[in-house]
Amino acid sequence: MLLKRGTGLRIKLNHIIIIILVCFFLPYFSSAQLKEKKFKVHTIAFYNVENLFDTINNPNTFDDDRTPEGKDRWTKKNYLDKIDKLSGVISNIGAEISKNAPAIVGLAEIENRQVIEDLIAHPNLSKWDYGIVHFNSRDARGIDVALIYRRNVFNILSFNKHELHIVDSQTNLRQYTRDQLVVTGILEGDEVSFIVNHWPSRRGGTARSGYKREAAAYLTKRLIDSISNITTKPKILIMGDFNDDPNNKSINKVLRANEKIKPTDSIGLYNPMMRMFKKGLGTLAYRDNWNLFDQFLVSPQLLDITNKGFRYWKAGIYNPDYLVAKEGKYKGYPLRAYSNGVYAGGFSDHFPVYVYLIKEL
Repeated sequence: MLLKRGTGLRIKLNHIIIIILVCFFLPYFSSAQLKEKKFKVHTIAFYNVENLFDTINNPNTFDDDRTPEGKDRWTKKNYLDKIDKLSGVISNIGAEISKNAPAIVGLAEIENRQVIEDLIAHPNLSKWDYGIVHFNSRDARGIDVALIYRRNVFNILSFNKHELHIVDSQTNLRQYTRDQLVVTGILEGDEVSFIVNHWPSRRGGTARSGYKREAAAYLTKRLIDSISNITTKPKILIMGDFNDDPNNKSINKVLRANEKIKPTDSIGLYNPMMRMFKKGLGTLAYRDNWNLFDQFLVSPQLLDITNKGFRYWKAGIYNPDYLVAKEGKYKGYPLRAYSNGVYAGGFSDHFPVYVYLIKEL
């Protein structure tokens, strides 16, 4: 796609090129640098897909509700309908600019590899030839994180899972939760690492459960440090449902993720979601209050306009009208699959989030 100053939008077929005034998309340019440049753009997305379970009862996890005989009456018809809807959403994220499905998508609340196979095999996504990175976690409900990637633009170098070891403060017993997934690969000639998260919930209260998410943040910090020890000035995108907002200690203090950061900062992260949060925007709602749990955190190297590879352009919440409930108790909320114990034919209780990475040609 082509974007020229003062001329509006002009689409050029078979190209994924965007021409943008530098001052429009990055704050680091001076007026003397204002000129047209050509860029390639890729969408990186994250989506908590709200309990994407198959219909088979797994005796080793608490998935009984999501079976035909369970509380949710989770039938094959419901499952296939959800696959159809989610695949359509994913294919559209960022397409307004890139004219393609996302290059990379982090996923949360998926039960196993098979549901991801079904998702990417759907006609909405099958033409994009997605690969899968997934591990089974020891989460009690059996839900995991995963990453899917377009094979023609991203070549994997390494991937691994990392368990979060936390002990419940009340029972003094180990609490099992989702692993953190680290994937490093080559995005059209540029090495980029992704860390996919789904941190412990706020069950039991925000304050009482906060130590669990702070422990998750320290694990993420160690993973960032490990990548940094292997690669000089690594480009890292941390994504996930953190079950905390941008201003909470786990994000703001432990990970030092803020809305203002210099590309030369060696220990901080840029949080593009902080500004959205301050405006009252969110990705999920509870009792008429919005939270922005779904976030991207950006390493300083992706802010450096002098590097020759991909760098951060902008972030957003993908919340088109069709993903929003139009009526009832949850009017204005994300249109979820289940409402009041009944299959409502929606999507998820979270909106997806995304960032654009751009590379000068």
